[in-house]
Amino acid sequence: MTLNQINRRTFAKTSLIAGISLGAGLPLLAYGQEKISHLCILHTNDTHSRIDPYPANDPNYPNMGGYARRAAVISQIRQTTPHVLLLDAGDIFQGTPYFNVYGGEPELMLMTKMGYDAATMGNHEFDNGLDGFLEVLPHAGFPFVISNYDFSATILHGKTMPYKVMEKGDLKIGLYGLGIELEGLVGRNLYAETLYVDPVDVARRVERLLKEELGCDIIICLSHLGYEYETGKVSDVVIARKTRYTDIILGGHTHTLLDPPAKIENAAGKKVHIGQTGYAGVRLGRMDLYFNKKNSETFVESNTTNIFNNQA
Repeated sequence: MTLNQINRRTFAKTSLIAGISLGAGLPLLAYGQEKISHLCILHTNDTHSRIDPYPANDPNYPNMGGYARRAAVISQIRQTTPHVLLLDAGDIFQGTPYFNVYGGEPELMLMTKMGYDAATMGNHEFDNGLDGFLEVLPHAGFPFVISNYDFSATILHGKTMPYKVMEKGDLKIGLYGLGIELEGLVGRNLYAETLYVDPVDVARRVERLLKEELGCDIIICLSHLGYEYETGKVSDVVIARKTRYTDIILGGHTHTLLDPPAKIENAAGKKVHIGQTGYAGVRLGRMDLYFNKKNSETFVESNTTNIFNNQA
């Protein structure tokens, strides 16, 4: 039996026999004679400066969200899970008076305290212009990874990363980021000489670099393109179908709640897992990825967790 043939029930039963529960967070699972590596990926998107939780009388998200509560959930997961990757898919800024007054500084400082590993740029990261983003960027203790914005002729040149390679346990993880076209969405005076490069071409080029030249086991795309459009406009679904090596797409922009995440067949006939957690930080996405280094097969168990105050 291959790892891809293990369904949820079989996988949980096999894990129990091995002395490891599915959610226990231990890095290795003995399945027969094979060594399976585990990675827990936590993700957010479109939090839009929602630092405080929603009030109890909110019609949509009563008592939900808030940075402090999210931090508590993340801390609890880290206590039982050795290899955790914490990522954000953009639009960290704009939506509450916190951004209007402080320009994004508290958001980045709090995300740094939570231990974010990386984020990509959403269109609202440009709301105070390139100079406004650059001013608060030193408060981010994590990189912004964006592959299809060319900042060469701007003040952000060299301030972001086109890709990032990380190691968690014995897994080598490649990360790249894709941003939405800014023209018509963001004022030209705000993004200045930033050049938008076709995200499909960039995704194919960067994923090939990460897999074939840098030898990454797992490749993750942080996307702020949006999940899917009826017009066929480039989106997470389009990127999934037109790439070969990208394993996971963590998306944003369309405020889509994917629970469970979508599974889209890529150009190589393999499944790409696409996750997005809705809006305003009221949910935390989680993907538990199990990887067989012998044959590069993966099994992904996914869900979203409500950020909620049960005592409210």
